[in-house]
Amino acid sequence: MDIRDELKRRRIFFDGGMGSMLQERGLLPGELPETWNLSHPEAVKEIHLEYLRAGADVVTANTFGANGFKYKKDEGYSLGSIVTAGVSLAKEAVKEAGHGYAALDLGPTGRLLAPCGDLDFEDACKAYKEVVEAGVRAGADLIVIETMGDSYELKAAVLAAKEVSSLPVFATVTLDEKGKMLTGGTVETAAALLEGLGADVIGLNCGLGPVQLLPFMKHLRSVSSLPLMVNPNAGLPRSENGRTVYDIDACGFAQAMKAMAECGVSVLGGCCGTTPEHIRRLREACGPLPLLPVEKKDRTVVSSYGQAVILGERPVIIGERINPTGKPRLKQALKDRDMAYILNMAASQEENGADILDVNVGLPGLDETAVMTETVRELQSVTDLPLQIDTSDVKAMEQAMRIYNGKPMVNSVNGKKEVMEAVFPLVRKYGGVVVALCLDENGIPETAARRLAVAKKIYETAASYGIEKKDILVDALCMAVSSDKNGAMTTLETVKRVKEELGGKTVLGVSNISFGLPMREHINSAFFLLALENGLSAAIINPGLPAMAAAYKSFLVLHGMDENCSGYVEKYGQEEAARKAEQEARKEAAAGIRKNGSQGTGETESSGGPYGPAALEGDPAETPLKRSIKKGMIQAAETAARNALLSADALTVINREMIPALDEVGKGFEAGTVFLPQLLMSAEAARAAFGIMKEKMTKDGVERENRGAVILATVKGDIHDIGKNIVKVLLENYGFQVLDLGRDVPPEAVVSAAVREQVPVVGLSALMTTTVPAMEETIRLLRDQAPWVKVMVGGAVLTKEYAESIGADGYCKDAMASVDFAVKYVK
Repeated sequence: MDIRDELKRRRIFFDGGMGSMLQERGLLPGELPETWNLSHPEAVKEIHLEYLRAGADVVTANTFGANGFKYKKDEGYSLGSIVTAGVSLAKEAVKEAGHGYAALDLGPTGRLLAPCGDLDFEDACKAYKEVVEAGVRAGADLIVIETMGDSYELKAAVLAAKEVSSLPVFATVTLDEKGKMLTGGTVETAAALLEGLGADVIGLNCGLGPVQLLPFMKHLRSVSSLPLMVNPNAGLPRSENGRTVYDIDACGFAQAMKAMAECGVSVLGGCCGTTPEHIRRLREACGPLPLLPVEKKDRTVVSSYGQAVILGERPVIIGERINPTGKPRLKQALKDRDMAYILNMAASQEENGADILDVNVGLPGLDETAVMTETVRELQSVTDLPLQIDTSDVKAMEQAMRIYNGKPMVNSVNGKKEVMEAVFPLVRKYGGVVVALCLDENGIPETAARRLAVAKKIYETAASYGIEKKDILVDALCMAVSSDKNGAMTTLETVKRVKEELGGKTVLGVSNISFGLPMREHINSAFFLLALENGLSAAIINPGLPAMAAAYKSFLVLHGMDENCSGYVEKYGQEEAARKAEQEARKEAAAGIRKNGSQGTGETESSGGPYGPAALEGDPAETPLKRSIKKGMIQAAETAARNALLSADALTVINREMIPALDEVGKGFEAGTVFLPQLLMSAEAARAAFGIMKEKMTKDGVERENRGAVILATVKGDIHDIGKNIVKVLLENYGFQVLDLGRDVPPEAVVSAAVREQVPVVGLSALMTTTVPAMEETIRLLRDQAPWVKVMVGGAVLTKEYAESIGADGYCKDAMASVDFAVKYVK
């Protein structure tokens, strides 16, 4: 029976940890677990059998770390043989036990995808496809994608599974204690992405125990329309006599997991530290509990890697500025591939309150597919706002949707048969909220009733592709009132009836209404308010126009959508204060004229006046260089750095603008307001600016202070160097010399380098439970042969207590903590 059918009638139980079980049987520190599929097949098969006998319905093949980056054809073990043996052993155990399913297990590649890392998205897809194809040939019953901390890599894995197989796909992500994925994803963004991509079951695993994961699973249950699964660790880890142990025993684990079952989780299992006994107790405790039905959620969600925007809770603003229509400067920027200009437009719209950014790059003679792809990729490197992919070019639309990191808006489809046949398969495959224009082969309907008829036709056709009404925004079409005096009222009636009669959501390109008229903002803002009153769900506008922003903020206040008027006050409070200050300054200036009989300003030389030089110097937050670094805009940072050198020396610019900018981003990262991609792109922008500074200092014979050297390494047996690479980028930006030993580094090699270079600090990284013993051994050797060295450690499987128990001097939960540690100990 297909496991998807099985899920409809009963709860499914997964197995527990494989790595910890292999360690019990003699897996050595740093030894690759997947090699045991060939070197110790009976041991691997026996572990599967133990889980099946304990009550597991699904055993996951020992293929978690199997990928082409780790197992190369010329290095002994081939990837194909590893995967084939792993799935075959799971299949043999299922056959011998007389029940169960064998799952192909896909874990992270250990590398960060571009633009934050060096792994191309399509290369990641290709790597996962290679594993899936081998798993399918070996007879896997389903595919489990687990322990994903990066939503972009998660998308690559799901697409790979879908494109080369028809097997069920179960996908789980790992969260930190704040509920965030490594690259900033949340429960909501992960759910939106996975549902859009067509995963069959979604959930959480690893990182935390069942108690810590429970609130996040409850949140997932409240937003997801899919069956849910959870595979927690057996609590939190610690080291005892060189062994990794966990703080929840089998009985405690089972009791904690009852709360998961009672809140509606359909698939239960374990991860690191869970044994067959954990699964036996789990099944005994949760098997008898009633299976709650999966609840369909009527939520319209657009997402980026780190932010989910819900349409329907309040009207949503879609920034319209990245569209070349009527914008000569943007047209030239697109022709010149001037990404700095485009990214600056994005940043400005974000600062002005846009929820989503429209992206339209259509120009005659331009390779729209290439430019759209580049623009989407670059935008997602500097903003976490979701994007609206705005194009009528189906090829450009597909490529942009494919490389988009999230669930995008797609503009657009209409009622023409050939258009729906081209667009809906893309929305079905990649996920998205699609804008549906109320026009068809007969043109633009003149009445609201006929526009509703087109909307109904689009809804019905979309349903035949498996696309629900909630993922369609009806564009009621804004026609210029200068050429059609009834155009506005027809549009407003359509908006209202779509909401009230069809139960749908709507979107409008508001500014079209005033085309051909003077002082268009007056018409636009008035029409905008009328549309909002009639139930408009989303508006494509310029959020930087004062009248549009005022209309929107006022609407939210008057409709009780702005709690305590906080958004309005934040927007206009400082403006009001500045206006009053200006009035007072004018009064004082006038008084000075009357008193002195002159036209003096009444300002002192030192004050610089309210708009004078002193005010600018005292407000470095507004400098172009600092802004470029904070936003992660590399080209803009280079330009701003050159301009800054026209009025100050390099060291002054570094200390007054660049370091404070990095500090501000770092504090935002620690506070959870800045996510990893933003942190990395800010570091890259700073690196580019430092390059300009270095040129100038070299020319002037000035050297920047070098803080000293730090060694970084991923420990033996572990190829996951995402964390290490992030730390490296930040340390270099703070002036440290980083000696990167790479990944899978033997303890002896770390010690040798530390002694040779006489470094004060060594940083060690590990992602997997099975490689932590190698970290402990490295620390032991450092204590013996390089006792002066301070050791900082980090990785998903570590905690502060665990780090202390293996002898580390510091546990660094993120990259900024590593910088703080290095600053403290490198003198």
